Amino acid sequence: MVEQGSGAAASPTAGPLGDPVTESRRLVTGAAGRGLTVRLLGGVAVFMQAPAEGPLLPRRVGDIDLAMRREGWRELAEFLKTAGYVSDDMFNALHGTRRLLFYDHVNGRKLDVFIGEFSMCHAIPITDRLDRDPMTVPLAELLLTKLQIVELTERDQRDIYNLCFHQHVSAGDGSGIEADYIADLCAKDWGLWRTCKSTIERCLADLSRYALPLEASQLISERLTSLWERIEEAPKTTRWRLRSRLGDRVRWYAEPEEDTAN
Repeated sequence: MVEQGSGAAASPTAGPLGDPVTESRRLVTGAAGRGLTVRLLGGVAVFMQAPAEGPLLPRRVGDIDLAMRREGWRELAEFLKTAGYVSDDMFNALHGTRRLLFYDHVNGRKLDVFIGEFSMCHAIPITDRLDRDPMTVPLAELLLTKLQIVELTERDQRDIYNLCFHQHVSAGDGSGIEADYIADLCAKDWGLWRTCKSTIERCLADLSRYALPLEASQLISERLTSLWERIEEAPKTTRWRLRSRLGDRVRWYAEPEEDTAN
């Protein structure tokens, strides 16, 4: 389990730091100094969105995941090299316009950069609103990167529970986890709706396994239920309705190349 770093961020040329949270702050700040807007997702972002005492359900934070808009990815790649990261040249040559991979050999970590969108089981537009938070992608997008997972892991469930416990679910005022934003995306994409439905149902069913205080379990359950109600209430598009006729007979998700968003 990682502890939240403190103190001033080190220089981008100092090399990767051992604490992934402190290192992530260093990278976001260093990139901003070069005019590049990048934000965090994955386990580091979930950790940062918890209070100072840490998340409700702690878990080990491994790799670092970043998101950026399509412009400036070459400049970011050069910055990461100066920050002590080694490029996966073959992967980046093939996928560099939408995703980059780097390695921190000192700490045994991977750094993943999603460019323009987060595309794993489903495509999530995580870079449209990067200015809403100084360090992470917005809460709605962050939660969606977990809800869109078809083969949910235990750490992913912990992240979902942590986000729903520490952040309220809103509907229209732009605060907390914006249920209306998530519902709008699901209303346009039956596949995303289908996976989110399955993930929320599983999280609700598995909640009792975590031996949480009753108040915490009830709050998480209420917020997940409220989110799903909002998703269901949103008017669906014609494209959604046409795809819904096929149902589960046709696969509705992509198979990710590798595990990510730690």
